[in-house]
Amino acid sequence: MMSENNKIGTYKFVAEPFHVDFTGRLTMGVLGNHLLNCAGFHASDRGFGIATLNEDNYTWVLSRLAVELDEMPYQYEDFSIQTWVENVYRLFTDRNFAILDKEGKKIGYARSVWAMISMNTRKPADLLTLHSGSIVDYVCNEPCPIEKPSRIKVASKEPAAALVAKYSDIDINGHVNSIRYIEHILDLFPIEMYRERRIRRFEMAYVAESYYGDELTLFMDDAGEGVYDVEVKKNGSEVVCRSKVIFTEK
Repeated sequence: MMSENNKIGTYKFVAEPFHVDFTGRLTMGVLGNHLLNCAGFHASDRGFGIATLNEDNYTWVLSRLAVELDEMPYQYEDFSIQTWVENVYRLFTDRNFAILDKEGKKIGYARSVWAMISMNTRKPADLLTLHSGSIVDYVCNEPCPIEKPSRIKVASKEPAAALVAKYSDIDINGHVNSIRYIEHILDLFPIEMYRERRIRRFEMAYVAESYYGDELTLFMDDAGEGVYDVEVKKNGSEVVCRSKVIFTEK
Protein backbone atom coordinates (compact mmCIF):
# COMPACT_ATOMS: atom_id res chain seq x y z
CA MET A 1 0.00 0.00 0.00
CA MET A 2 1.06 3.58 -0.62
CA SER A 3 1.71 5.72 2.44
CA GLU A 4 -0.68 8.65 2.93
CA ASN A 5 2.18 11.12 2.27
CA ASN A 6 2.86 9.63 -1.15
CA LYS A 7 -0.77 10.25 -2.05
CA ILE A 8 -0.43 14.01 -1.54
CA GLY A 9 1.23 16.08 -4.25
CA THR A 10 2.98 19.31 -3.18
CA TYR A 11 3.77 22.02 -5.73
CA LYS A 12 5.68 25.25 -5.14
CA PHE A 13 4.81 28.68 -6.56
CA VAL A 14 5.72 32.36 -6.29
CA ALA A 15 3.15 35.16 -6.34
CA GLU A 16 4.46 36.87 -9.47
CA PRO A 17 3.87 40.60 -10.07
CA PHE A 18 1.55 39.98 -13.02
CA HIS A 19 -0.50 37.53 -10.94
CA VAL A 20 -1.49 39.95 -8.18
CA ASP A 21 -4.17 42.64 -8.07
CA PHE A 22 -3.91 46.30 -6.97
CA THR A 23 -3.72 45.23 -3.29
CA GLY A 24 -0.61 43.13 -4.04
CA ARG A 25 -2.42 39.86 -3.33
CA LEU A 26 -2.67 36.92 -5.74
CA THR A 27 -5.92 37.06 -7.73
CA MET A 28 -8.58 34.37 -7.35
CA GLY A 29 -8.32 33.64 -11.09
CA VAL A 30 -4.60 32.88 -10.85
CA LEU A 31 -5.10 30.81 -7.69
CA GLY A 32 -7.83 28.85 -9.51
CA ASN A 33 -5.47 28.31 -12.42
CA HIS A 34 -2.76 27.00 -10.06
CA LEU A 35 -5.25 24.65 -8.38
CA LEU A 36 -6.29 23.20 -11.75
CA ASN A 37 -2.63 22.85 -12.78
CA CYS A 38 -1.83 20.99 -9.55
CA ALA A 39 -4.75 18.64 -10.17
CA GLY A 40 -3.26 17.99 -13.61
CA PHE A 41 0.30 17.43 -12.31
CA HIS A 42 -0.93 15.10 -9.56
CA ALA A 43 -3.08 13.05 -11.95
CA SER A 44 -0.29 12.85 -14.58
CA ASP A 45 2.27 11.66 -12.03
CA ARG A 46 -0.13 8.81 -11.25
CA GLY A 47 -1.09 7.81 -14.80
CA PHE A 48 -4.45 9.62 -14.87
CA GLY A 49 -3.30 12.76 -16.64
CA ILE A 50 -4.85 14.39 -19.69
CA ALA A 51 -2.08 13.16 -22.04
CA THR A 52 -2.56 9.51 -21.07
CA LEU A 53 -6.35 9.84 -21.12
CA ASN A 54 -6.34 11.60 -24.48
CA GLU A 55 -4.76 8.51 -26.05
CA ASP A 56 -7.95 6.72 -24.96
CA ASN A 57 -10.06 9.75 -25.93
CA TYR A 58 -11.04 10.63 -22.36
CA THR A 59 -10.65 13.95 -20.63
CA TRP A 60 -11.21 15.36 -17.13
CA VAL A 61 -13.99 17.94 -16.73
CA LEU A 62 -14.24 20.26 -13.72
CA SER A 63 -17.74 20.27 -12.29
CA ARG A 64 -17.42 22.19 -9.00
CA LEU A 65 -14.84 24.24 -7.15
CA ALA A 66 -14.97 25.82 -3.68
CA VAL A 67 -12.07 27.83 -2.26
CA GLU A 68 -11.89 29.21 1.30
CA LEU A 69 -9.05 31.48 2.41
CA ASP A 70 -7.75 33.16 5.57
CA GLU A 71 -5.36 35.17 3.42
CA MET A 72 -3.98 35.27 -0.10
CA PRO A 73 -0.22 35.12 -0.93
CA TYR A 74 1.41 38.55 -1.35
CA GLN A 75 3.54 39.69 -4.32
CA TYR A 76 6.91 37.85 -4.54
CA GLU A 77 6.00 35.49 -1.68
CA ASP A 78 6.63 31.77 -2.00
CA PHE A 79 3.65 29.54 -1.36
CA SER A 80 2.73 25.96 -2.08
CA ILE A 81 -0.34 23.93 -2.92
CA GLN A 82 -1.01 20.38 -1.79
CA THR A 83 -3.59 18.18 -3.49
CA TRP A 84 -5.04 14.75 -2.89
CA VAL A 85 -8.04 12.60 -3.89
CA GLU A 86 -10.68 12.31 -1.17
CA ASN A 87 -13.24 10.02 -2.84
CA VAL A 88 -13.74 8.17 -6.09
CA TYR A 89 -17.27 7.35 -7.21
CA ARG A 90 -18.34 5.67 -10.42
CA LEU A 91 -18.87 8.91 -12.36
CA PHE A 92 -16.95 11.57 -10.44
CA THR A 93 -14.13 12.13 -7.99
CA ASP A 94 -13.58 14.58 -5.12
CA ARG A 95 -10.17 16.25 -5.10
CA ASN A 96 -9.07 18.54 -2.27
CA PHE A 97 -6.33 21.13 -1.88
CA ALA A 98 -4.50 23.01 0.86
CA ILE A 99 -2.79 26.37 0.24
CA LEU A 100 0.31 26.93 2.41
CA ASP A 101 2.18 30.19 2.98
CA LYS A 102 5.97 30.61 2.84
CA GLU A 103 6.29 29.27 6.41
CA GLY A 104 4.27 26.17 5.51
CA LYS A 105 1.20 27.34 7.47
CA LYS A 106 -2.14 26.42 5.91
CA ILE A 107 -3.86 29.64 4.83
CA GLY A 108 -6.68 28.10 2.81
CA TYR A 109 -8.32 25.00 1.40
CA ALA A 110 -10.23 24.06 -1.71
CA ARG A 111 -12.60 21.29 -2.76
CA SER A 112 -13.25 20.24 -6.34
CA VAL A 113 -15.43 17.69 -8.11
CA TRP A 114 -14.34 16.21 -11.46
CA ALA A 115 -15.91 13.87 -14.00
CA MET A 116 -14.15 12.06 -16.81
CA ILE A 117 -15.84 12.12 -20.19
CA SER A 118 -15.32 10.32 -23.47
CA MET A 119 -14.40 12.86 -26.13
CA ASN A 120 -16.16 10.66 -28.71
CA THR A 121 -19.55 10.40 -27.00
CA ARG A 122 -19.27 13.34 -24.48
CA LYS A 123 -20.68 10.85 -21.94
CA PRO A 124 -19.13 10.25 -18.51
CA ALA A 125 -16.68 7.35 -18.13
CA ASP A 126 -16.84 4.80 -15.31
CA LEU A 127 -13.82 5.67 -13.15
CA LEU A 128 -13.96 2.37 -11.28
CA THR A 129 -13.31 0.32 -14.43
CA LEU A 130 -10.65 2.60 -15.97
CA HIS A 131 -7.07 1.24 -15.52
CA SER A 132 -8.83 -1.65 -13.71
CA GLY A 133 -9.97 0.70 -10.93
CA SER A 134 -6.45 1.64 -9.79
CA ILE A 135 -7.51 5.26 -9.19
CA VAL A 136 -8.99 4.19 -5.82
CA ASP A 137 -5.43 3.45 -4.61
CA TYR A 138 -4.90 7.23 -4.45
CA VAL A 139 -7.79 7.96 -2.09
CA CYS A 140 -6.35 9.74 0.94
CA ASN A 141 -7.97 10.68 4.26
CA GLU A 142 -6.12 13.99 4.76
CA PRO A 143 -8.57 16.43 6.42
CA CYS A 144 -10.10 19.32 4.44
CA PRO A 145 -11.99 21.43 7.01
CA ILE A 146 -14.21 23.45 4.66
CA GLU A 147 -17.79 22.90 3.55
CA LYS A 148 -18.49 21.05 0.34
CA PRO A 149 -19.73 23.15 -2.61
CA SER A 150 -23.34 24.22 -2.01
CA ARG A 151 -26.39 24.34 -4.27
CA ILE A 152 -26.55 27.84 -5.72
CA LYS A 153 -29.87 29.44 -6.72
CA VAL A 154 -30.25 32.86 -8.35
CA ALA A 155 -33.63 34.61 -8.52
CA SER A 156 -32.68 37.89 -10.23
CA LYS A 157 -34.08 38.45 -13.72
CA GLU A 158 -32.26 41.77 -14.27
CA PRO A 159 -28.82 41.33 -15.85
CA ALA A 160 -25.92 42.70 -13.79
CA ALA A 161 -23.63 42.57 -16.85
CA ALA A 162 -23.42 41.14 -20.36
CA LEU A 163 -20.44 40.33 -22.55
CA VAL A 164 -19.58 38.42 -25.70
CA ALA A 165 -17.04 35.56 -25.47
CA LYS A 166 -13.92 36.77 -27.28
CA TYR A 167 -10.49 35.42 -28.27
CA SER A 168 -8.88 35.60 -24.81
CA ASP A 169 -11.82 33.75 -23.22
CA ILE A 170 -11.29 30.61 -25.32
CA ASP A 171 -9.13 27.62 -24.30
CA ILE A 172 -7.58 24.75 -26.29
CA ASN A 173 -10.91 22.87 -26.30
CA GLY A 174 -12.62 25.80 -28.04
CA HIS A 175 -14.70 26.59 -24.93
CA VAL A 176 -14.70 29.58 -22.63
CA ASN A 177 -11.91 28.80 -20.15
CA SER A 178 -13.26 27.88 -16.68
CA ILE A 179 -11.01 30.51 -15.08
CA ARG A 180 -12.31 33.31 -17.35
CA TYR A 181 -15.79 32.88 -15.81
CA ILE A 182 -14.21 33.51 -12.39
CA GLU A 183 -12.64 36.74 -13.66
CA HIS A 184 -15.86 37.94 -15.30
CA ILE A 185 -17.82 37.20 -12.11
CA LEU A 186 -15.34 39.07 -9.89
CA ASP A 187 -15.54 42.06 -12.26
CA LEU A 188 -19.20 42.47 -11.20
CA PHE A 189 -18.02 44.09 -7.95
CA PRO A 190 -16.65 47.66 -7.70
CA ILE A 191 -12.98 48.12 -6.84
CA GLU A 192 -13.96 49.68 -3.46
CA MET A 193 -15.27 46.25 -2.46
CA TYR A 194 -11.79 44.80 -2.89
CA ARG A 195 -10.20 47.78 -1.13
CA GLU A 196 -12.29 47.30 2.01
CA ARG A 197 -12.95 43.58 1.96
CA ARG A 198 -11.46 40.31 0.81
CA ILE A 199 -13.00 37.13 -0.56
CA ARG A 200 -13.32 34.55 2.20
CA ARG A 201 -15.03 31.87 0.13
CA PHE A 202 -15.61 31.44 -3.58
CA GLU A 203 -17.62 28.68 -5.31
CA MET A 204 -18.12 27.72 -8.94
CA ALA A 205 -20.53 25.15 -10.37
CA TYR A 206 -19.99 24.46 -14.07
CA VAL A 207 -23.16 23.42 -15.89
CA ALA A 208 -22.57 23.76 -19.66
CA GLU A 209 -19.95 24.94 -22.14
CA SER A 210 -19.98 28.25 -23.95
CA TYR A 211 -18.13 29.14 -27.12
CA TYR A 212 -16.61 32.02 -29.08
CA GLY A 213 -19.26 34.60 -29.99
CA ASP A 214 -21.77 33.43 -27.35
CA GLU A 215 -23.44 36.26 -25.47
CA LEU A 216 -22.97 35.73 -21.73
CA THR A 217 -25.40 37.41 -19.35
CA LEU A 218 -24.59 37.58 -15.63
CA PHE A 219 -27.34 37.74 -12.99
CA MET A 220 -26.62 38.45 -9.33
CA ASP A 221 -28.49 38.18 -6.02
CA ASP A 222 -27.20 40.06 -2.98
CA ALA A 223 -28.04 37.60 -0.18
CA GLY A 224 -26.80 40.00 2.53
CA GLU A 225 -23.86 39.82 4.95
CA GLY A 226 -21.33 39.86 2.11
CA VAL A 227 -22.84 36.84 0.30
CA TYR A 228 -23.57 37.08 -3.45
CA ASP A 229 -25.00 34.44 -5.77
CA VAL A 230 -24.29 34.69 -9.49
CA GLU A 231 -25.64 32.86 -12.54
CA VAL A 232 -24.16 33.07 -16.04
CA LYS A 233 -26.45 32.30 -18.99
CA LYS A 234 -25.54 32.07 -22.65
CA ASN A 235 -27.58 33.51 -25.49
CA GLY A 236 -30.42 34.50 -23.19
CA SER A 237 -31.44 31.08 -21.95
CA GLU A 238 -29.08 28.25 -21.05
CA VAL A 239 -27.26 28.33 -17.69
CA VAL A 240 -23.51 27.94 -18.16
CA CYS A 241 -22.31 28.26 -14.55
CA ARG A 242 -23.25 29.50 -11.09
CA SER A 243 -21.09 31.04 -8.42
CA LYS A 244 -21.22 32.07 -4.77
CA VAL A 245 -18.89 34.83 -3.55
CA ILE A 246 -18.53 35.57 0.18
CA PHE A 247 -16.69 38.73 1.20
CA THR A 248 -15.40 39.47 4.70
CA GLU A 249 -13.81 42.51 6.36
CA LYS A 250 -10.02 42.60 5.95
